[in-house]
Amino acid sequence: MSTKRKPRISFRALVGCFCLIVQTALAASTVNWPQFRGPHASGVSEAAAAITWNVDSGENVRWQQAIPGLGHACPIVWQDRIYVATVVKPGDKPKLRLGLYGDVNSYKEKEAHQWRLLCLQKSSGRILWDKFALEAVPRSERHTKASHCNSTPATDGQHIVALFGSEGLFCFDMDGRQLWRKDLGRMKAGWYPMTDAEWGFGSSPVLYEGKVLLQCDVQSEQFVAAFDVKDGHE
Repeated sequence: MSTKRKPRISFRALVGCFCLIVQTALAASTVNWPQFRGPHASGVSEAAAAITWNVDSGENVRWQQAIPGLGHACPIVWQDRIYVATVVKPGDKPKLRLGLYGDVNSYKEKEAHQWRLLCLQKSSGRILWDKFALEAVPRSERHTKASHCNSTPATDGQHIVALFGSEGLFCFDMDGRQLWRKDLGRMKAGWYPMTDAEWGFGSSPVLYEGKVLLQCDVQSEQFVAAFDVKDGHE
């Protein structure tokens, strides 16, 4: 799917720092990191990795690249490319409240957001493409420290699947063309003792033997589902 209008702002997303760490670990290696926590969901890479780094001084950092929007999704790596999912609020920075506090409140967005998938060159950090997936007002609320893009994509080297919570499950080819989309309904996820507190959906998809596997542990109507990666058939 072709890239739609570019956001008017570009600032470093929370996901940006993860790109630096993954890049340092995998830059000189052919090891793929195709899903959340890596090839075997162990969080362990076969590649050698730096155990210290400093963004300010550049120690053990090969490159830096600003990522538009706000996302908690981790990057994934396939061969010489890094793929990152993010959500952009055009024209304004999203409200993000950091620090220590015991507030469990949710934040309700009123403006339209853009969910996007970016591809970066692993050796240089250059953005190869920035594909538009969806523009809409978020269906669900989020925690004041969270984002509307918390789930890490997954790839099998032919497809990239991204779960954007209440906005649905999306499948792209390796060049970012959208192949199909599945509407899963409103995903109300949060704190069970206080059901009005929505904190944002965070479970990541898994690709296995041609199937997209989802665990949707939400406030009500929890489910596990499998979809055919080729056409989204349940």
